[in-house]
Amino acid sequence: MFVDRFPAGRTVMTTPAPQQVLRQLGEQGYVILENVLSPTVVDRLRQVVDDRMHRERVAPFVPTEAPEAVGDDQLESYLSESYTVSREELTRLLQRIRHTRAANHGTPWPVEPERVNKCFLHLPTLFDQDRSQRIWNLLTKGEEIADLVEHPEVLEIVRKVLGEDCILSDVSATSIGSGTDGGAWHVDVPLGQLPEPLPDFPLTTQNAWMLDDFTAENGATRIVPGSHLSRKKPTWSGGEMDGEVTLCGPAGSVAVWLSNTWHRSGPNTTDQPRRAILCYYCRSWVQPFTDYTQDLTAEQAAELSPTVRYLAGFGSRGLRRG
Repeated sequence: MFVDRFPAGRTVMTTPAPQQVLRQLGEQGYVILENVLSPTVVDRLRQVVDDRMHRERVAPFVPTEAPEAVGDDQLESYLSESYTVSREELTRLLQRIRHTRAANHGTPWPVEPERVNKCFLHLPTLFDQDRSQRIWNLLTKGEEIADLVEHPEVLEIVRKVLGEDCILSDVSATSIGSGTDGGAWHVDVPLGQLPEPLPDFPLTTQNAWMLDDFTAENGATRIVPGSHLSRKKPTWSGGEMDGEVTLCGPAGSVAVWLSNTWHRSGPNTTDQPRRAILCYYCRSWVQPFTDYTQDLTAEQAAELSPTVRYLAGFGSRGLRRG
């Protein structure tokens, strides 16, 4: 666990009052809280993420039981056009999708791949032609991560936006590699599958915990302030956007944005990666991106606080009835 679990005496240099945060979120669609985590905590989290990324890059999950099915060519085309992945990663991604489909009795989706809810799709772990990396299911891979999920200052804000009964949709880590061009503009799951006009209230919030300084040069997230009020989705493409801002902050800060705010990862022109942990929350009636009740072992779940267990789906999922 953390050496100092968010000590009460830590320095929070520019954290505004909750009312200011909520006003900023409502008007601009994002906010940055600086220096929320101590350097000791950041160092430990960086070590956890680096170690796990090394392990998964050396030995990625490649299931063997992955039978092909009609429509896989269309699925492959969609994935290769949507994500900048290597041929090797695309092959692994298809294997994971086929493996999960087989575990679900070979059940096909009733819609074409681009209309499939992203909650039902495996997404790349290596992207930007293997220069950038993502860790999925991070809550099961490091006991320190639970502390971020229930961080009191940030969880208070999330609950005021999404409701006191909100739940955890996903926890992941990202490393935006050196010399990468940045991601595509988007809104977050599930809004990409909804028709316009989008809901006039947020369904989810993303919290990006900065493990490195976020700068304009190293791939810090780009945001279009106020775009959440348009009730529209951006075109899935990269490049600069009129009015965009860069979410800059020192390591240990957290950037919070609403799911309907247009955003993307920026280009990294430095010689170092830009790393972050993403804690993604949703309203209690929105399907989460990851089902932690299936992925956490009984021993892991028992070690979590009641707050994190609820957020992870224990007591907040559909029931076995009858």
